[in-house]
Amino acid sequence: MVGSETEQNEFSDLQAFLDEAYRYQRPERGDIRMGTIISLDREGAIVDLGLKRDAFVPQSDIAQLSPQERETIQVGAEVPVYIVRTEDEEGNLIGSFHQALLNKDWLIAERYLQSGEVWEGRVVGTNRGGLIVKFGDIRGFVPASHVTGLPQGLTEEERQRRLQSMVGQTFGFKVIEVHPRRRLVLSQREAERDYRDLRKERLLAEIKEGQVRRGVVTGLRDFGAFVDLGGADGLIHISELSWGRLKHPREVLKVGQEVEVLVLRIDPQRKRIALSLKRLQPNPWVQVEERYYVGQLVEGTVTRLMNFGAFVEIEPGLEGLLHLSQISSPPPSKPEEALSEGDRLVLRIISIEPQEQRIGLSLKDVSERERARFLEKRRAAPSDNGAHQDQPQPQAVDDGG
Repeated sequence: MVGSETEQNEFSDLQAFLDEAYRYQRPERGDIRMGTIISLDREGAIVDLGLKRDAFVPQSDIAQLSPQERETIQVGAEVPVYIVRTEDEEGNLIGSFHQALLNKDWLIAERYLQSGEVWEGRVVGTNRGGLIVKFGDIRGFVPASHVTGLPQGLTEEERQRRLQSMVGQTFGFKVIEVHPRRRLVLSQREAERDYRDLRKERLLAEIKEGQVRRGVVTGLRDFGAFVDLGGADGLIHISELSWGRLKHPREVLKVGQEVEVLVLRIDPQRKRIALSLKRLQPNPWVQVEERYYVGQLVEGTVTRLMNFGAFVEIEPGLEGLLHLSQISSPPPSKPEEALSEGDRLVLRIISIEPQEQRIGLSLKDVSERERARFLEKRRAAPSDNGAHQDQPQPQAVDDGG
């Protein structure tokens, strides 16, 4: 039984050898074979391809090579040869170094396409549609839609100017389409996306919750602001932008602005980073009792009207509740009858609960004389930041007294 297995293995090895030998004895047009130059003269080069016949590469083909490539054509050099004709009129096997190099570049391009690796190349020109890059001996095309730094809305003149400014520079590209001998398409945008993904992975591996990081604002949305931390964007939710109430992030930030942010949370699975801007600023509720006291008169702005009353901001991030029963005597049936959002009021503090972050306010407990005296003192001693100078005059509500 062992002898039978040995004979079978030997037969398989022999069959494989014969198959390989037969394959090498029958080159096809378009094959690329590695060989060794065994002679070189004015007519051309003779190359041993390991076949029954050597290949002849004419001098006219060698002349198409670049000076650097021609320097490698020497006796003993190992070179790729493209099979042009399996047999000419004289029975010679005709090969081409130039076509082999061209096709070698197509094979390399195909490998880049399959692997998804980023390839670095130099921009050698432009056309109306995008960039031209040199990929070995092939000219590759980068459509304008795959070029970074070309935002929508550019005029044709500005678009061409930006494309032209990239000529001579080296960038990373990804091969996205390969049609041998016809078309090679690359993308700078996808390479940039891959590079950014890599930077994001590195950042997520090193960033920690509680860290303070510098970044650049890249986008503003109704729900918050995106900040580039140097490889990944984090989100500052609108509630984390300011201790005060905001209608839109543009009230405190603008695109391109550099900011310091606190890293709140990291979600490695979803690759998300939550940031805060306000937590690097003093919390107005801390030591609130050192700045305010029950019975004190304050000036504030109505920010929201609710069924039970109105919220009034007395400083950024510090809101008190003006309950319906504290608006006037008798109270209105609903706040809208006496107040509007944006109204400026002089109010009395009637309660402070720092732990619950609550301040109770009263409008009805402020007499017209107290209000006038308060405003007179306010005008005589301008506020530190001038926040009240251009505001509407505080509104008095008739309390029936």
